Amino acid sequence: MHNVKLKNFEIGSGNQLVLIAGPCVLEGYERSLYIGQRAKEIADSLGIPYVFKASFDKANRSSYKGFRGPGLDAGLKILGKIKQELKVPIISDVHTEEQIGPAAKVLDILQIPAFLCRQTDLLYAAAKSGKIVNVKKGQFMAPKDMKNVVEKIESADNQQIMLTERGACFGYNNLVVDMRSFPIMREFGYPVIFDATHSVQLPGGNGTSSAGNREYVEYLTRAAVGAGVDGLFMEVHDNPAEALSDGPNMVYLDDLKNILQDALAIHKIVKKHF
Repeated sequence: MHNVKLKNFEIGSGNQLVLIAGPCVLEGYERSLYIGQRAKEIADSLGIPYVFKASFDKANRSSYKGFRGPGLDAGLKILGKIKQELKVPIISDVHTEEQIGPAAKVLDILQIPAFLCRQTDLLYAAAKSGKIVNVKKGQFMAPKDMKNVVEKIESADNQQIMLTERGACFGYNNLVVDMRSFPIMREFGYPVIFDATHSVQLPGGNGTSSAGNREYVEYLTRAAVGAGVDGLFMEVHDNPAEALSDGPNMVYLDDLKNILQDALAIHKIVKKHF
């Protein structure tokens, strides 16, 4: 297993769960920082390493009118300030090769969105940055096909790779999580993360935006940890009804601790099998 090394901890080998959490998209500095502070406090209280996530641009909105975020320059400034304030690693999406240079100066982990996970030039450029690269498995991809994604990144002499499961298309406007995907992708030798909130998304379910089934996050989280993951990715918010993106599938901050406590209890049982 190639562990991913951050400043104060490593991801991989099943030793501990990591939490990657924050709002779907940056909602200004103060609101985003507050969400990050709350998530970090909860993670710290449980002894879980924490990575802050938020997108500076959501380039794949259902509608042209959908809120996309502050954009590259303003978004990276906000993320840089949050990184300095919280003193935690930061992850965000990159959508084009041109974004990688500026993003790599601020981010600790470059994330490749699910819809772009087969874009060879984007993967290669992200890998060449020397940063950790987290790739969301496309909703249209079989888990075994992520081996090709891994090899594209490795071809750039980068073995700082994470693979994230976020559900697979199951008919129209619906996703399902195949629990076999976790052991299959772990066979490639890199940490596997479960995106618990996008996995309950109903893509395009509201016509011009996605719907979601937040109530199933806790069930899928327990199942995924039981199947063997190295970390959990969750979009969280103090009031998802006010969220500017992905509100229907985001976890209430007030519910986060209980979900993580169950995950830790299950992880304690299964980690001996890693």
